[in-house]
Amino acid sequence: MNISSFDDLLEAARQQAEPQRLLFVFAGADLPADASSSQRERFLAGQGGALVPIMYVDKAPDELHGFKELVEESGQFGRDWQIVFAAAMSGTGGLAPTSAAVEIALQGMVEAIKAGSLGTLIPFDRKGEPVMLG
Repeated sequence: MNISSFDDLLEAARQQAEPQRLLFVFAGADLPADASSSQRERFLAGQGGALVPIMYVDKAPDELHGFKELVEESGQFGRDWQIVFAAAMSGTGGLAPTSAAVEIALQGMVEAIKAGSLGTLIPFDRKGEPVMLG
């Protein structure tokens, strides 16, 4: 299935034979300390910067009814974010992934974002639209 929206992600997760967990890492933009003056200007104009993971959460597909609900819940933590990275994790044998396995996967996502290795993650902006990074 081609994931071209947040609703596609939810639908794909709900259609899987094995129980799924949806993993979300929220990231904000930050300017590195060694940024050049042109990088600073671009950042102040709302472009560029480095993505910094700020918080994460996992959800079963039936716990989420849409992107708006995810945004509202994230607002309860008082952290401003620009992009949320999503991934799905499959259980086995009819059982959902364990909490420990989910935590390891979320930490892996955080490290991948820090390293700029975003290939397997689906980024969405604050409106729930997929984002092309690069």
